[in-house]
Amino acid sequence: MPHDNFLIQTVIFLAAAVVSVPLAKRLGFGSVLGYLVAGVLIGPHTFGLVGDTSEELHFAEFGVALMLFLIGLELQPRKLWALRGAIFGTGGAQVLLTALAICGLAMALFDFGWRTATAVGLVLALSSTAIVLQSLSEKDLLKTEGGRNAFSVLLFQDIAVIPILALLPLLATVEIASNPDGLQGWTYALAVLGAVAGLILAGRFLLTPLLRIVVGTRTRELFTACALLIVLSAAAIMSALNLSPALGTFIAGVVLADSEFRHELEADIEPFKGLLLGLFFLAVGANLDLALVMQQPLLLLGLLALLVLVKFAILFALARLRGMARGEDWLFALSLAQAGEFGFVLLAYASQNHVLPTDVSSVLIALIALSMAFTPLLLLAYEQLIQPRFFSGPRQPDVADSAPHDDGSPVIIIGYGRYGQIAGRLLNACGFDTTLLEHNAEQLELVRRYGIKAYYGDASREDLLHAAGADNAKIVILTLSDQAASLEIISRIQKHFPHLTILARARNRMHQYALMEAGVKYIYRETVDSALEIGAGALQLLGLSRHQAQRSARKFKQHDQRMLESLFPYWRDESQHVAKTKIYREQLLQALQEDRRDPDLHLDHYWGDRDTRAEKGKNDKARKMQPGL
Repeated sequence: MPHDNFLIQTVIFLAAAVVSVPLAKRLGFGSVLGYLVAGVLIGPHTFGLVGDTSEELHFAEFGVALMLFLIGLELQPRKLWALRGAIFGTGGAQVLLTALAICGLAMALFDFGWRTATAVGLVLALSSTAIVLQSLSEKDLLKTEGGRNAFSVLLFQDIAVIPILALLPLLATVEIASNPDGLQGWTYALAVLGAVAGLILAGRFLLTPLLRIVVGTRTRELFTACALLIVLSAAAIMSALNLSPALGTFIAGVVLADSEFRHELEADIEPFKGLLLGLFFLAVGANLDLALVMQQPLLLLGLLALLVLVKFAILFALARLRGMARGEDWLFALSLAQAGEFGFVLLAYASQNHVLPTDVSSVLIALIALSMAFTPLLLLAYEQLIQPRFFSGPRQPDVADSAPHDDGSPVIIIGYGRYGQIAGRLLNACGFDTTLLEHNAEQLELVRRYGIKAYYGDASREDLLHAAGADNAKIVILTLSDQAASLEIISRIQKHFPHLTILARARNRMHQYALMEAGVKYIYRETVDSALEIGAGALQLLGLSRHQAQRSARKFKQHDQRMLESLFPYWRDESQHVAKTKIYREQLLQALQEDRRDPDLHLDHYWGDRDTRAEKGKNDKARKMQPGL
């Protein structure tokens, strides 16, 4: 039955991923190579555990679109503008020079006509966004100078898919009847520009209000559904115009990069991206026609070597012209020296439009798949052989880095109500950046009216904390009054981000006891200072001097804190807690009365021991009367 066949194929795909990826990572090859090898083994050309995977490959390409959406979320327009030189300068030069070089070689070595050779050059000029970004991210190289420039070139290549798709029909070797119902010429160009403008305007004026309405329902799965709706809609609009779906999702991500829902969107989309990218790599491996490779092994291996050498030489030269540091130029050139997944899309489009013969397309499909599978090995060679020559210690992020994930706020404030706002404003006024997380939609809307940037999200989720920059932060200020919620967040932080120092608000004494039991060192009861301030004001109105009133309040706070710590062992035993509280309150009353009678008494170190405290006070007073003391 088809249904059973679908379930069996799904089980095989998942089992292949679960077995191959941990093994590949343990051997130091990275997850991408593990997926590719697993795909080859289960594919129809090897053990035949799964049949034709072309449909799965087409579906899994959406994982690339999700990845571009997440990259867009991390690239605010100002950061994208900062990358303009690398995107349009280096990226444009790479695509043009590579296409010309491959076109010339195809005409010289294989006697292709200029139309066919140009199409081959354009298809092979692109690199693999999915494999390169995933591999660089796993090896923590995306923030380096080489990784940042590789990302910029990949972004230009994704944009370049638009004019390449428009150009391919003009290279057709046979005349194709025009479709009167389709968009042609300048009307098609206007449709593309209109679609891009529509995505930008929708992001600015429709998407954020829509997300606010969804958040107001307090239904978490509805927010996830809305996030997927945004991404799917952007991809569908571009697909309807025969453009790259990834470009549409990237634009949507950039538009939403300044939204207060950025971190929650990232956390909700990330699992789907990871699964679909894994499926994509498996499908690429399964589609590698080993029979064709075995029939013409020397031809394909020779083409692979030629492709890698040509692209490496051009990329390395551009890196040197751009002034990249030694070592970074090798990373930049090796990471992009392959063909890309969009090559499959372009080849299918070229075949439909009679641009390339079938036999040429088959060889090119095998070549693209081989080059993608070869890329993790190139990066492994870089990591083992080249990187040690130029870098003796850990790689540092490039100072001009504008690549994804550069949240550098040292402080994350969880809960931006009346309590969190005061702490946040003080830190900002002193020049410290903060990342603000708030789960209450109404509160988020309120602070937004005052121009304060806060992000929506449930801080008990590890993925959201990652997205908010917890890996690089130093301090978390937890201001929630809900004891259960705050303890859950503390447990998550202590487990996954043990380097973070937690400063927590306690709503009352029982809340503070729970926080102490959880191992929190810095705890602040929310009403203590304001209540003592109003009490000190009342003492002044009752006749005490300002100094006396403030001293009494300060002493009360010191003794009350010691009393709280002394009662901690009994906080779950109500009868013991009540009995001890009565004793300590009596001692606090006597201590403050004696302090008012003789303010020179040093009482702080003798809390809970009246006789020792009185004796210490007499001795200190006697010593002060002696000469020289």
